[in-house]
Amino acid sequence: MIEFIKGFVDDITPEHIVIDHHGLGYQIHAPNPYSYTKSRKEEVVVYTYQHVREDILALYGFPSREEKALFMKLLNVTGIGPKGALAILASGNPSQVIEAIENEDDTFLVKFPGVGKKTARQIILDLKGKLGDVAALYAPDLFNHEEIEQTETANHALNEAIEALKVLGYAEREIKKITPSLQQENLSTDQYVKKALQKLLK
Repeated sequence: MIEFIKGFVDDITPEHIVIDHHGLGYQIHAPNPYSYTKSRKEEVVVYTYQHVREDILALYGFPSREEKALFMKLLNVTGIGPKGALAILASGNPSQVIEAIENEDDTFLVKFPGVGKKTARQIILDLKGKLGDVAALYAPDLFNHEEIEQTETANHALNEAIEALKVLGYAEREIKKITPSLQQENLSTDQYVKKALQKLLK
């Protein structure tokens, strides 16, 4: 994994920039390539994400680790790929995106290219309460750090409970049906398992 590339901007196109790193040119897809126009004579640092697929090897780059982290969080949402996540970051201020997710503002999210009502709800479902580490730079007042710790603990307990249910023989599709309702709770692993079994046995 290439964490970042430091070099000079050699070329700018509507979709990507080219960074000259000691004579080697890296093509990097960026949310707003032309934001690098003023940096053409300066050394820049671009934080990168390497996307690998059978027919694709591509680099995506961002001006900060936080924006890269938000991009990677968006990739975890069902139905959003690298191009979709990049379009969201290109079209919206990261702080606005984070606030829309936390405030469940799907009306704002559907303004982004390729994001319909269903995808907007999926973004909120998958990411609400999980962006505290990303929001430090963009929306520092949006998160209560004590609540973040509690959420992270609950997420860990829920993941352990899901693994326990799999061991008990429940299929992933059955578990996925009840997971959204469990995510609304803040329980211990044992409590999650009991609650899940009650729902599964109905």
